[in-house]
Amino acid sequence: MNTVLALSQVVIKELYRRKDFYVLFVLTALITLVMGSANFFNDDKIVRYLKELCLLLIWISALFIAVGASARQIPAERENRTIFPLLAKPVTRGQVVAGKFLGCWLACGIALLMFYGFLGAVSISREHEWLVLNYFQALWLQWIFLAIVIALVLWGSIVFTAPSSNATICVVLVIGIWGLGRYLNHVALQEREPLRSVIYTIYFLIPHLEWFDVRDKVMIHGRGLVPWVDCFLATLYGAAYTLLFLFATWLGFRRKALNT
Repeated sequence: MNTVLALSQVVIKELYRRKDFYVLFVLTALITLVMGSANFFNDDKIVRYLKELCLLLIWISALFIAVGASARQIPAERENRTIFPLLAKPVTRGQVVAGKFLGCWLACGIALLMFYGFLGAVSISREHEWLVLNYFQALWLQWIFLAIVIALVLWGSIVFTAPSSNATICVVLVIGIWGLGRYLNHVALQEREPLRSVIYTIYFLIPHLEWFDVRDKVMIHGRGLVPWVDCFLATLYGAAYTLLFLFATWLGFRRKALNT
């Protein structure tokens, strides 16, 4: 476990030495502050629209931070030839995968804390209240969402040769599942066999990422908290898919030649 934590610390330091996070955070802050400084016709609903915009920017920024950070982890080690002394320490390939995942996930968690802290400050200045539990549920479920994404991208870094192609394919795949995956069961009803069974199979196999997006219910429209039992079950669901993708990454990494 000490080895995994040491590897994760290197990943976190590497991420925050790069400019990706700072650019996205400053961009999100500037857009939100500019929109928040406006007061259109003294309409109270403008605050809701500001939160919706800021949350959308947070989701997009966090997604690109997670994909960008995890897509280059293993390929960079191979390209720089640092994987050989790393495995000679000795460090197992499973520890490398676990360390890379944990580092990316913790780094994304720190980024989310800063994003949601900024959103909370803006919300307090306009609404004069901060629903801490609402923010906690939204942040936690988004963090579980990012765990699935990071594990998927790490697996993609074993399957695809170039980090750019891996990142592009994974972003398209995640956005497609996130936006369209929930409707596949309705599409299947309109098709004939055997296409109907194929679509249903895909519907039940893909991770339903939309379950982790509670922006409308919890944050924007204020419909109350997600039941804690549902939050716990969603966490177990996300953990299962994360472990599945990490296991596939370990299998592929164990069989992959490092000198190619």
